[in-house]
Amino acid sequence: MKLKLLTLAMLCGSAALLSGCSDSDNEIEFKTPAKEQQSDDGKQPADDKQPTDDKQPADDKQPTDDKQPTDDDKEPVIAPGTLLELRVMETTDLHANLMNFNYFSNKEDNKVGLVKTATLIRQARDAVKNSVLVDNGDLIQGSPLGDYMAKIKGLEDGDVHPIYEAMNTLEYDVANIGNHEFNFGLEFLDEAIDDAKFPYISANVFVDDGDDDPSNDLSLFKPYLIQEKQVVDKNGDTQTLKIGYIGFVPPQIMQWDKANLEGKVIAKDIVDMAEHYVPKMKAAGADIIIAIPHSGLETAEKKPLAENASYYLSKVDGIDAIMFGHAHANFPGPRYAGLEEHGVDNEKGTINGVAAVMPGFWGNNLGIIDMTLEYGKDGWQVKDTQSTLQPISVTNEDRTVTSLAINDAQVEKAALSAHEETKTWVNEPFAKISDEVNSYFALVNDDPSIQIVTDAQLWYTQTIVQGTELGELPVLSAGAPFRAGRGGPDDFTAVEKGDIAYRNVADLYIYPNVLKVLKLNGAEVKQWLEMSAGQFNQITPNTEEVQVLVNTNFPSYNFDVLDGVSYQIDVTEPARYDTKGNKVSDGNRIKALTYQGEPVTDEQVFLVATNNYRASGGGNFPGISGEKIVVDSPNENRQVVADYIALQSSKNKETGMDPSADSNWSFAPVAGANVVFYSSPSDKAAAFSARFAHITPLNQTTDDGFAIYQIDLTQPAN
Repeated sequence: MKLKLLTLAMLCGSAALLSGCSDSDNEIEFKTPAKEQQSDDGKQPADDKQPTDDKQPADDKQPTDDKQPTDDDKEPVIAPGTLLELRVMETTDLHANLMNFNYFSNKEDNKVGLVKTATLIRQARDAVKNSVLVDNGDLIQGSPLGDYMAKIKGLEDGDVHPIYEAMNTLEYDVANIGNHEFNFGLEFLDEAIDDAKFPYISANVFVDDGDDDPSNDLSLFKPYLIQEKQVVDKNGDTQTLKIGYIGFVPPQIMQWDKANLEGKVIAKDIVDMAEHYVPKMKAAGADIIIAIPHSGLETAEKKPLAENASYYLSKVDGIDAIMFGHAHANFPGPRYAGLEEHGVDNEKGTINGVAAVMPGFWGNNLGIIDMTLEYGKDGWQVKDTQSTLQPISVTNEDRTVTSLAINDAQVEKAALSAHEETKTWVNEPFAKISDEVNSYFALVNDDPSIQIVTDAQLWYTQTIVQGTELGELPVLSAGAPFRAGRGGPDDFTAVEKGDIAYRNVADLYIYPNVLKVLKLNGAEVKQWLEMSAGQFNQITPNTEEVQVLVNTNFPSYNFDVLDGVSYQIDVTEPARYDTKGNKVSDGNRIKALTYQGEPVTDEQVFLVATNNYRASGGGNFPGISGEKIVVDSPNENRQVVADYIALQSSKNKETGMDPSADSNWSFAPVAGANVVFYSSPSDKAAAFSARFAHITPLNQTTDDGFAIYQIDLTQPAN
């Protein structure tokens, strides 16, 4: 009998995915992949209780064993100074990109896909004697294939998710849970991963037992594993290496997926859990410990429940390697240059001397740490390491792409059926639009790609509050450009005029968020916009020096446009908030904020339609939290957008919906400034720029392939 993840954890008091359990009345069997089976061979059992300082749970007690070992039981003698080489490989943030294919453009894309990374995995494994392979989550969501499996086709008991059909061919040793694993709910997550032929871990997610007593908290997953690996040392002798793995997820899952998780699980601080469990792993015999945090790298002062905690994990005694992710970046890589004073070696790939790697996203790189271990009086110790990234492609100067890996036949076979079904599904038209929609200039102009979303949310909210006590309040709507170059110079929304299919809606709104409505006053609305205005660098007027307008460290999904009000953004003022929502100046960038032609007052009350991520505090917007939600809609934002497009298209069946932006925001005029920004290098982007007198292509590109555009800020855009 198969039992769902959360129920099993609550009944068993142990990690839901990894063990069976019994009580006085019955036994409950749980399907366990072969690699996960535990025996009495010295492997560490599940440790799923989190103690307080004054109360240690029973699992801290060490069993006594008076039996004296025989000669057969003794470990083989290893000569001091014996060397051993181990290759640790990582994939992360695949986001359901199995094939080398872009479902939005309906074209082959050799810059993405596990089908390519798999070839590099097999080659890297064959090149050495000893290797292990880990995945670091954000796996089942993020492409239309992921949506199709979760929302359209679904999974029944016994079905194998195509992602795991593919990954099972690659002999992963362990996988960690990412934050996007929770997007489709715990039940779907359980059904998806129960056919993985490798174990899952996560050390900072616990069952919510509601008793406010942390000493008896039970892990939702197995917090860590210790696996015995047969390896060959430099002398050619076989050794048994006990490798410990421990995984983590951002605690912000409780905000980002509140609807799926509240009352079911709790998340704890990453570093606190590492400091609790790593000593246990060492005591249980782990020779080396590999941390797999789905968490980025930031060197700022440590704060409780930090989202990006990998830097501080490097300071936890006992961790020998960090395979990290979440930030969709490369380490070692240029983004992390100049951090030597913080102990970051961007050539060797170490953080405070600890080996580390982060291999990008969507399968575009394989992360590798090559470790040399030496045996001494304290057992196996790390002697040297080198971190490298192996890309699946290279982009040439003329923007063509050269693939560096052929498609892996086994992964391609495993993915092919779901891939073809997804292609069919995403290309079925259901409406029309009368003009093209793209996000090429969404960061510098009021933009149709955002307007469609905000209009849809506005329509939906006005409909559901009509006739209620909220029905008389003015409604605003927040939207952001999700695809505005974060994934590279080709990562922009581009929808042709004419027929609209699901792939176009998913292009406009890439996340499976749920619509929420907040009740805010005018002062809170203004601070929301001040936070969004951190998207821009401060511009100095009356200088010939070239100044870059857009702050590329500010994620575009946090550049919220609020429709329903009109306003200007004065970029000569300093940003009031940094990317983490910390107040860093008294800057006042938002000017002329009006509603229906009248200035917005601090006391004025609004409804603001947004998504569950933002409404629950995602992005650290000042004053925005779940307590202010007044409409807890069950509808996905993306479905609301699709319904709205269909409705508007039905009103004009010949040409379809008009997607024009209403120009409700613009920049306050800046005199005498030479200002540029970066966008898509495509011919379509250059052609589209001809619609705007204040935007001029310079026919130049940056080193990473973005086109450079000049923008005239001397007068507001029309």
